[in-house]
Amino acid sequence: MTKRTRVFGLSLMAVIWLFSSCAPRPAATVPAAKRPLVLGFHVLCESSKAAEVLIGEIPSLARQGVNLLIVEVDYNFEYVSHPELRGEDPIPAATIKRIVGLCRTHGIRLVPEFQSLGHQSWDEKTFPLLIKYPQLDESPGKYSGNKGKDPWGTDFYCRSWCPLHPDVQPIITDLYDELIDVFEADALHVGMDEVFIIGDADCPRCAGKPTAELFARAINDAHDHIVKKRGKEMMMWADRLIDGEATGYGLWEASKNGTHPAIDMIPKDIIMCDWHYERSYEKQGTKKATFPSIRIFIDKGFRVLPTSFRDVKVVKMFIDQSLAVPSDRMLGHLCTIWHGLEPGQAARLPQLKAASKKIRKASGRS
Repeated sequence: MTKRTRVFGLSLMAVIWLFSSCAPRPAATVPAAKRPLVLGFHVLCESSKAAEVLIGEIPSLARQGVNLLIVEVDYNFEYVSHPELRGEDPIPAATIKRIVGLCRTHGIRLVPEFQSLGHQSWDEKTFPLLIKYPQLDESPGKYSGNKGKDPWGTDFYCRSWCPLHPDVQPIITDLYDELIDVFEADALHVGMDEVFIIGDADCPRCAGKPTAELFARAINDAHDHIVKKRGKEMMMWADRLIDGEATGYGLWEASKNGTHPAIDMIPKDIIMCDWHYERSYEKQGTKKATFPSIRIFIDKGFRVLPTSFRDVKVVKMFIDQSLAVPSDRMLGHLCTIWHGLEPGQAARLPQLKAASKKIRKASGRS
């Protein structure tokens, strides 16, 4: 081979390498994140007995790689500022401190949750705030026995407090403060999922106002206190900020009562817990569910914690699609159970096992 031929060959190889390196490459279906990912677990803690069971389950959660524990307390704490709002079997502060200590020992971030705005009732039971202060109800005097049809034709689901009533926030922020302090928390989850009763026609303050503005007001009021005043992080369920029609999620996992434009009216530092539980959605026209809301929130500048429930196939599918989003603002995964734990149950939960395996692998952990 002559020197000229050898030089030509080397030049040709360089050109081929240059063009091949610039050509677009197909993205991996599930790229390895190889960065710390959150494996969260959300649990209800509605009594002192439930809190004792949770204490016994924390080591098992840690062994499965859980590094975030969201404990939904709501009215079930021995509040000092408003003892009239305590539940039937409130959790003592000393019990919470045991949970704090165990989570610290096992390297688990502990975040309390207080369901805000919506979910002020369940079935026929109305929760303490609207029992003690019925004037704060968004739909005062309506839905006797928590039954009937809401303005959108849906069976009545849960009561809401009025986001514009001047007496609401001082009470609620007292409760927020007590939970933040007793949990020694660096964040608070404020709930706000499945808000169907908002902008009620019979509310003297909210009637006729855009539901997105009312929902944004509730979020911003919470943010002003939790983030701006207390210097903590704020988390919330994300469903009311998603357009149920455009995404195909429908009216449960997204909004069809006009609240979704609030996504552009709130701070971007709120962590969105984006929950989806179905294998497919009729309006999406696909055999398998797609989860476009992850990218929607990330493109808007939010951090997202995708959240699943009990269907293991959905857990795996949702995690795979989440990991395929190339952004550090996709934080990991959160598993929910929507009840308290039973002794020994944490180690048996198939959805948590599935999530643990995928998140560990993606994080490069054994």
